[in-house]
Amino acid sequence: MIFPESVGKPGYWAGFIAFVILMLALDLGVFHRKAHVVRFREAAIWSAIWIAISLLFGAFVWWEFGSEKGWEFLAGYVLEKSLSVDNIFVFILIFSSLGIPRIFQHRVLFYGILGALLLRAGMIIGGAALIERFHWVMYVFGAFLVYAGAKIFFEKEDEEVRPEDNKVMKFVNRFVPSTSTFQEERFFIVENGKRVATPLFTALVLVELSDVVFAVDSIPAIFAITTDPFIVFTSNICAILGLRSLFFLLAEAVDQFRYLPTGLAFVLIFVGLKMIAGSWDANWQLHPAISLSVILGFLAVAIVASIVKNRQEAKEASGDSSGGPPTER
Repeated sequence: MIFPESVGKPGYWAGFIAFVILMLALDLGVFHRKAHVVRFREAAIWSAIWIAISLLFGAFVWWEFGSEKGWEFLAGYVLEKSLSVDNIFVFILIFSSLGIPRIFQHRVLFYGILGALLLRAGMIIGGAALIERFHWVMYVFGAFLVYAGAKIFFEKEDEEVRPEDNKVMKFVNRFVPSTSTFQEERFFIVENGKRVATPLFTALVLVELSDVVFAVDSIPAIFAITTDPFIVFTSNICAILGLRSLFFLLAEAVDQFRYLPTGLAFVLIFVGLKMIAGSWDANWQLHPAISLSVILGFLAVAIVASIVKNRQEAKEASGDSSGGPPTER
């Protein structure tokens, strides 16, 4: 075996990958065979299904490998799930800037996440091999996470990602014959005798690119929870599998959580410092249950603060619209 300390024997890896392939085949080939707009109710049901499947697998890990591995899986899953919210912000910008109809967005995300699964699998295996051979890589990962968290924290709110200005998008449009025409769910069509790419293909390229950027943060982050390649891989994949339904569930409400990026910044800084401290001295290593509690705490504070702020602004706006407080006579 490449990673002798991993709990994942070849049979477990094969079984998990086979299950993922089966679920993806059912998703696109059966449940979403025909293009349609994914409504809130459908997205909520699928989000619940993916979360339930992930928790059931976590229960299997707990039963088969012990409570510590079970906590590691759960903490890694919650961490990756929370960090994936940033992807949703970018997906919204990509689809809006390219004018992708909602009816076609699921197909783009399906193939985008399929590519993300392969990409992250390679990054996880490569990262695990580096850590196993060069322990000092943990310090590099930890420092990078602290830097990434600090960058998000100090980033100005008015700074926006503009997909239309993306160099990769300009490269695709320059070297790949493209059209602004949509033809069902096709990524390529024949127009005037030439095979050209539709806006769906450009959106797919940008979705893949955005996941590369976010994976650079999220993959090192999960190694702060556990260095077991099997736990890292399965928790990461479980979080990514539910990203499409999470997108349709939160797409219209994600702007309401204004302080969530700040919460995610603190999460990255925390796991980065945890990785550095735990690598320096084993006595500083935290139990996965403690890590999970801290991560959930940061996210809860960010969400509650966002709700309170939104209600405060709504109250002030209603006061202004009613003419403000009565004047004294």
